[in-house]
Amino acid sequence: MDGLNALDLEAHVATYHFPHYRHASGRIVVWASAEEALPVLRMPKEARLSKLREMLEPDWVRSEWTRRDVVQRSPDKVHVATTFVRLRADGSAIKAFESLYVLTRERDAAGELRWGIKGRSSFAP
Repeated sequence: MDGLNALDLEAHVATYHFPHYRHASGRIVVWASAEEALPVLRMPKEARLSKLREMLEPDWVRSEWTRRDVVQRSPDKVHVATTFVRLRADGSAIKAFESLYVLTRERDAAGELRWGIKGRSSFAP
């Protein structure tokens, strides 16, 4: 969330494991890479804010977690029930969404063992 709020999309997507799975709006999408997950990464950094606001909400300035509850876990996988809210500059809520995140401990492309978001099921569009 810190990467997203700082518009550091490389940091944000670095929290994912690929392939990455997202279930939302009645369909499951599988992304093989960071650029597939966030096509806005192909744009120059100075052009990203307007595209990101278009993707999220026109008056979005940041998002916050309002709930993160571990509901199941094993040594290499954790299920986290979450709620996040999209906020305006004045702190008022635009929308809130419940999600279930699946975090896994696995090797990344560089061979490093790390925790990352493998998939999520969200009520966000």
